[in-house]
This record gives sequence, structure tokens and C-alpha cells, in this order.
Amino acid sequence: MMITLLRELYGYHAWANGELFDKLAALDPQGSELHTALRLISHYHVVAEIFSAHLTGRRHGHVADNVAETPTLEALRGAVAATDQWYLDYAGNVSADELAALVPFTFTDGDQGCMSRQEMLIHVALHGGYHRGEVGRILWGLSITPPWDTFAVYLHQSEPARRLQQVAAR
Repeated sequence: MMITLLRELYGYHAWANGELFDKLAALDPQGSELHTALRLISHYHVVAEIFSAHLTGRRHGHVADNVAETPTLEALRGAVAATDQWYLDYAGNVSADELAALVPFTFTDGDQGCMSRQEMLIHVALHGGYHRGEVGRILWGLSITPPWDTFAVYLHQSEPARRLQQVAAR
């Protein structure tokens, strides 16, 4: 059950990121709002890269929770899509025993941490959602309606037959 939910969660996460990038394409490429949005997305992307390394026992090479140079919209979109695909693949192949295993690690600030793989996966998805919400507030400030970034919307867009189940149940 948890493995299926994690797969759905990361399908949603990838979808929500794609929807957000579509909206950001309408912003002024030289504007401060786009720069701030890219910094926020870059941050949650770096954190996702760091945790993917923790999940697999690799070194991540990051010395901070963001990059020094702000990536372009298209470069960041490609990087986020690749990382989202990595998480989709990981969630599709991880076992229940692996999910439950505790993994010690070091945060970029030097503090020690220990989380189960399941907790790490949930952290990365929730962390991304939090920062997508911040970017949504930037869009509202520009009178641009942000994407409807909810799990329910994702489920019904990715599986339209769900809407028909209510009719069949009556």
C-alpha cells in the first residue's frame, strides 16, 4: 500500500512541477519575480538531489541547499524533470524493507541526521509542495492564476475514469 501511494505521490509531484514551469514561462525573463521563483525551485531541486544521494548511499557534492548561480528557466525545468523521473523510477522499484530502513546522513550545514527511506521520500515531496506554494504566491502577486496544484486534481486528470466511478456507484 505505501509503495503504491509513494508512486502516486511522485507522479503528482512531477505533474505539479511541470504545471508550474508552464505558468512560469509567461513571466518576464528579466523580472525579479521569475528570479525569485527560480531560486525557490532551485532550492527544492537541490534538496531533492541531496536526498536522492542519501537514499542510494552516493555522495551528492552539494555544499549548500541551493546553487550559487541561478539556472535559466529551461535548464532548471530539464534538471527538475530528470530528478522527478529518478524519483518515479526509485519509488517504482524500492521494496518495503528498503523503505523502512534507517539511513544516517549529514546535512549540508554539518548536522547529523537519520531518517527512514520512506520518511526521506515523503520529506522531498512535501518540501517541493511547500516551495511550489511560495511560487504560487508570486504568481498571484502578478495577477496570474497559479496551477491548481492538488493531489485530487492530479488523480482525476491522470485517471479521468475516476469521475465516472461516482456515477456508476449511484
